[in-house]
Amino acid sequence: MRNISLIAATVCLSATVAMAQDFTAGTWIDLTHSFNAESVYWPTADTFEQTEVFAGETEGGYYYSAYNFAASEHGGTHLDAPVHFAEGALSADQVPISQLVGPGFVIDVTKQAASDVDYLVTADDIRAFEAEHGTIPAGAIVLLNTGRAGLYPDRESYMGTAERGDDAVAKLHFPGLGVDGAELLVERKINAVGLDTPSIDFGQSGDFATHVMLMTNNIAAFENVADMSALPPTGSTIIALPMKIEGGSGGPLRIVAHIGDQ
Repeated sequence: MRNISLIAATVCLSATVAMAQDFTAGTWIDLTHSFNAESVYWPTADTFEQTEVFAGETEGGYYYSAYNFAASEHGGTHLDAPVHFAEGALSADQVPISQLVGPGFVIDVTKQAASDVDYLVTADDIRAFEAEHGTIPAGAIVLLNTGRAGLYPDRESYMGTAERGDDAVAKLHFPGLGVDGAELLVERKINAVGLDTPSIDFGQSGDFATHVMLMTNNIAAFENVADMSALPPTGSTIIALPMKIEGGSGGPLRIVAHIGDQ
């Protein structure tokens, strides 16, 4: 019996090692827009500001630089923590790392979004993807490629208006995830979903129902993700690590993808 247990343990260990991804090989793709004065924020949110504390030669003869920055949680490439739209749900510091790292599934809706700026990714879009690439598994990170990343950071073309303030919100136009699509992803028990627009809900949303659907189920969202065109539909590993803001509803995000050697 002991020998059988040892053999089983050896087999399990070998399978684990075989499944481990070698991050020293393959290709890394940065899916993050740099933060600067041009970073895209919601029309009513404070934008990114960086001020110089010091940059130059010190009296001690060495170079030194330091800066202060300030910004809203929600702008640039960022995390929407579930608590953003669900009372009592996970905050930015509570989202487990295991929910921020996982196999990437990239659904391309660039053609649909090119002909409809307010396009909603539907459950049928997701099922069509699954018919070709297999059912999206529990624990997946789903990225929706609408093709909008190339318009960033031109606010007028990227989000429909460069205006600021409450009145500008009604002028927002960009694609998003439909509620039926969100419902299906909840059924699939995914870890997180991201897209290359300012919001997981489309620009003309008035009720943010997609946010509510996802976040009442503790599914995090990544917004303003950068160019996904180099990612395969399946086979990547997504690593999305936000600033760990205690009690935060979101925060700046560094999201990358790793594609192993085939």
